[in-house]
Amino acid sequence: MTTSRDLMIIAMEAASSRPVEQGDLSLALAGAEVVDLLAADAVTLDGDRIVPGLGPATGDPLLDQAVASLDRDAPYERVGDWLWRRGRGLAAAYLAALEADGLFGRQHRRRLSFRAGRDAPADSPERRAAAERLASDEPVLAALASAVGLRGDGTPGRQDGTGREDDGEGGTGEAGEGPGDSPGVSDDVDTVLAAVLDALTQLEAIRQRRSVEQAAFDNVWRGD
Repeated sequence: MTTSRDLMIIAMEAASSRPVEQGDLSLALAGAEVVDLLAADAVTLDGDRIVPGLGPATGDPLLDQAVASLDRDAPYERVGDWLWRRGRGLAAAYLAALEADGLFGRQHRRRLSFRAGRDAPADSPERRAAAERLASDEPVLAALASAVGLRGDGTPGRQDGTGREDDGEGGTGEAGEGPGDSPGVSDDVDTVLAAVLDALTQLEAIRQRRSVEQAAFDNVWRGD
């Protein structure tokens, strides 16, 4: 199993109680793919740029697709740019792959807010392995799960740039390690995790700006 597939399984398992925005999850999955490709020697990092390597095929169709889409011309693509490009629709692609593997049943859903396992096998080695990896606090998966709000004190929300967990009311919980400052990982992996956190922050800012603009537009039509 790959980090990206493990993250998707965890998101699916938690969807009924802690639904994740597909945009957030897609960015995190794109980051997980870079981590997986680093581990497979399919890429290296030159600073924050992804340099294609000479590693063999990964054996995972989605990761092989990721390799095929790499920018192979110097100065190569920055990790942050990759997250936005590769991340477009990536959560849906991973969901389809898990469904094709029989891990989760095909259902109508919105924002992944459905009950995983409703018409899927009650258990599988892949789902157990993902859960055990998260429970063991493996640093990469733990950081990515925290970044999209799948870990913490039970309150939905991401960690902010200070490494604190959003308490859901605009405040923060106790300080902790953020995804861009994770112990037990290489500098390259930490670069990827930091880029994921930055992209998620940018996406949230876009959402907030659009919300304000929509509210202003609605007020105009109401004559407020």
